[in-house]
Amino acid sequence: MNKWTREETIIAFNVYCKIPFKNSNKTHPMIVKYAKIIGRTPSALNMKIGNLGRLDPKLHKMGIVGLAHGAKMEKEIWDEFYKDPDKLAYESECLIAKLENRDLEGKLGIDIDHLPEGKERLSLIKQRVNQSFFRSAVMSSYNFRCCISGVRNPELLDACHIVDWSEDRNNRSNPENGLCLNSLFHKAYDKYLMAITPDYTVIISDEMIEKTEDENFKEYLVGLHNKKLILPCRFYPKPEFLDFHYQKYLAK
Repeated sequence: MNKWTREETIIAFNVYCKIPFKNSNKTHPMIVKYAKIIGRTPSALNMKIGNLGRLDPKLHKMGIVGLAHGAKMEKEIWDEFYKDPDKLAYESECLIAKLENRDLEGKLGIDIDHLPEGKERLSLIKQRVNQSFFRSAVMSSYNFRCCISGVRNPELLDACHIVDWSEDRNNRSNPENGLCLNSLFHKAYDKYLMAITPDYTVIISDEMIEKTEDENFKEYLVGLHNKKLILPCRFYPKPEFLDFHYQKYLAK
C-alpha cells in the first residue's frame, strides 16, 4: 500500500475529531464512509485514527495513549492543525468534496442561487463549514451527552460556544471553546443564568432557581449547583474561555 499523503492524513484528522475515540473501529459507519472516499481500507483508516490519538495530550491525561507508533506526517499535520481548527475544518472539507466530485456548497446543502459573489460568498461558505465541524467535534468529544444533565438524546443537544462566536473570531471552530448542552441549559448559559467556573464547577443562578415553580425541578437545579462538569474525552473546555464567560456572569 502506498504511503499516506498529506491530503489523506488531513482527512483522517477531520474524522478523528468527529468520532469519540473509544468508539473508533473498522466497522464504524463514519470510518467505513471516509475510508471509501480516500481509497483506503476501514482498518487502515482506523489505525490512522489510533496513530493520531497518540499525539492528543487530553487522551494522555486520561491514560489513553492511542497506538504506540506512527508516521512523521501525522505529527506534522497535528502540529499544523491542532491549534487552528478553522483551517482544519475548511481545508479538510474542501478535500473531501473534491474526492466526492462535488462542490463544497453542494456537499453542505447550501443554496448557491442565493449566495453573493466574491469574498462574501467565500466567507459564508467557510462559516457554514466551520459551524458544521464545530458541532461534530464538540458533540463527539462529549460522547453525545449533555455535560451538565447527562441527557443523551442527540435531538435535544446543542454544541454551545463558551465565548460567543461574535466575541472571538479566532475560536469559532475551536472545540475547546465548546460545551455539549441540552437546549434548556444552552439557552440558560447564553443568558448568564448559569455558568461554569475555570475549575469546571457548575453554577446555577439564584434567579434561575427562584423563578422555577415546580418544586421537583427546583430541587434538581439546587442539586446541580456546585457540581463538577461532566468532562469530555478530549478537547477539554479551556479555563480561560470559561473564565471569560464566568466574569460576565458575575457582572450581570
